[in-house]
Amino acid sequence: MLQGIIEEGKVNSFNIPVYYPHPSEVKSEILNEGSFDMNQLDVSQVNFYELDNGFNTAQCTRAVAEPLLVSHFGESVTKEVFNRFYKNVNDHMPKEETTVTNITMVLTRKP
Repeated sequence: MLQGIIEEGKVNSFNIPVYYPHPSEVKSEILNEGSFDMNQLDVSQVNFYELDNGFNTAQCTRAVAEPLLVSHFGESVTKEVFNRFYKNVNDHMPKEETTVTNITMVLTRKP
C-alpha cells in the first residue's frame, strides 16, 4: 500500500478469518456431528525452525491465500506480494526453536 502497489481501500476490505482449534475441540466437533467414527487422533509437534528458512512458510501461506488474493487484488500484484512476504518471513523468523502442531485423524464414515 505504501509503495502504491495495492489500493488502501482494497487492503482495508480484505480479511482471512483464521482459527486454530485445540485437538479436543476438533474431536468434540467430529463426534457431536455424528457422521464419522474416530479411529485415531494423533497430535505431533514439528520443529519448524530446522525445516525452514522462510521459503516453506511463504509457500504454505501462498498455497492457501493465493486464490483469495488473486480474486480480491488481481493477479498482477500477487507475485510481488509473495516475493515481499518471503523476504519478510526470512528476515524476521525466530532464530530459536519454533514448533508447529499437526493433528492427524483417521475417520470412518458411519453407514
